Amino acid sequence: MTNLTRRNFLATTGGAAAALASGSAYAAMGPNDKFDLVIKGGEVVDPSQSLRGKRDIGIRWGVVEAIENDIPAARTQRSIDASGKIVTPGLIDLHAHVYPYGSAIGIPADELVERQCTTTVVSGGDAGVNNIAALRRHIAAQSRTRIYAFLHIANNGLSAFPVAELYNIDHAQVDACAMALAENQDFLLGVKVRMSENVIFKHGLEPLKRAILACEKCGWPAKMMVHIGGVETPQLMSQILDLLRPGDVLTHSYSGAPNIGGAFTNIVQDGKLLSAALAAKQRGVMFDVGHGGGSFDYTVAEVAIPQGCPPDTISSDIHVFSGNTPGMPYLPWVMSKFMGLGFSLEQVISMATVNPAKIINRAANIGSLKVGAPADVAIMEYVEGPVSFVDTRNNKRDGKAYLKPVQTVMNGVPFGRPYQSPFAVR
Repeated sequence: MTNLTRRNFLATTGGAAAALASGSAYAAMGPNDKFDLVIKGGEVVDPSQSLRGKRDIGIRWGVVEAIENDIPAARTQRSIDASGKIVTPGLIDLHAHVYPYGSAIGIPADELVERQCTTTVVSGGDAGVNNIAALRRHIAAQSRTRIYAFLHIANNGLSAFPVAELYNIDHAQVDACAMALAENQDFLLGVKVRMSENVIFKHGLEPLKRAILACEKCGWPAKMMVHIGGVETPQLMSQILDLLRPGDVLTHSYSGAPNIGGAFTNIVQDGKLLSAALAAKQRGVMFDVGHGGGSFDYTVAEVAIPQGCPPDTISSDIHVFSGNTPGMPYLPWVMSKFMGLGFSLEQVISMATVNPAKIINRAANIGSLKVGAPADVAIMEYVEGPVSFVDTRNNKRDGKAYLKPVQTVMNGVPFGRPYQSPFAVR
């Protein structure tokens, strides 16, 4: 038996910490060591390392230990057969609503895994200053799914939905928002604001200006997530785009929702892409899908994309209402819609893995199957054959294939079978 002294213990744990900091796996495997889990025989598609091909993924101590052409059965304690399936990094949903009990529209993040293959989700403004602590302490801390959040500029977030949160502009308090950002830099990504007329009434640019000011006052480079869809005037849409900074996120980019008066005031007007939208894209504003229950219109996407505004990220905007709509905005299904629009499998996987990981400044740790990365893995079936899709305005399009969730592994632990003993999470 090894004599485990304090000095030996500190040396061992220090070495492990150094290995983690360097991005490598915990320790080199000895000849008699086995992988905790091997995902065998799948077609690995990992855009973060330009990898596509049949590989086995060996997982040990919660991280990717090896990606090899074949890992013998003798080298693993258990395995998942992924033959004939697509294996990708765990999907990252940049815009979801995962604050049950605190936001009026939130779904528990772990309940989405079976339908989404998501290992990381971003709360899109569910909480504001007054209820962000509960989201962090009571929801995120107890979820297996990794959760980050954009803080709503409105103090109460979406707790009063469907009552509009910014008809009273006094709910948008800059200093309080900036303080919450400063205190939660490891959890928050920036500020969310919904700029639709039915949310902000006649306040024009003021909610966005306050949100940006809070980002700038907090002491670190916080980003904006800006919701559009039926803004008050055509001119206001261009003004919103002009205020967005490089790295900020425009969500519901292809919304066709009208404003209160029935006018179409989004990035495509009168059948043409706004010049302000193209300029925003060119200076580094990130275009996010944010499908939801009312925010994706094929006729907008089919104009904006070829004119220079393709999506950077594909997100679901999944919540208790959108999840029951005919558009079925579960992330793999939304990705499938964009395959139907001509994007390749690798492109749509990029938009739901490495691209959002970069936007949330976590690309060094998630959105990849590189050796040393957390063992977050999505297993999906690529189903070929005729398929029909519908957007949120009842426009229908046909596709030739879709992605069907099969299984998800997070930090080396599968959701569902095979169960791990003793069961553990992060």
